[in-house]
Amino acid sequence: MVKFMENIKENDIIKCKVTGLQKYGAFVTTDENHNGLIHISEISYGYVKNISDYLDIGDNIYAEVIKVDDNNNLKLSIKDIDYRKDGSKLKRMAETKNGFKPLKDNLDAWINEKIKEITDKI
Repeated sequence: MVKFMENIKENDIIKCKVTGLQKYGAFVTTDENHNGLIHISEISYGYVKNISDYLDIGDNIYAEVIKVDDNNNLKLSIKDIDYRKDGSKLKRMAETKNGFKPLKDNLDAWINEKIKEITDKI
């Protein structure tokens, strides 16, 4: 029978140390010697070309627990927290309800204005 980590659960912010970097993510270990992976998709909301732009082996960081799997491995994320400082949650700008509607509604007018501005200079 597999004994699950009782002191670490989903959504916890834990302190860990980066032990390895691969193209697909960063491996970490906790103070209690639990292993985890921060997948490249959990590094940032933006495009991550190189994980070493964010993390280096030996870095002591904070990570948010996404899941504890059946083998007691941790699936972690750093994209919503201040992973370098204290693990506090970052505030994200909420998406507008309008989405791309203002762009759709105004794009033709903006293009025509710019064309007129350019042609008036000729």
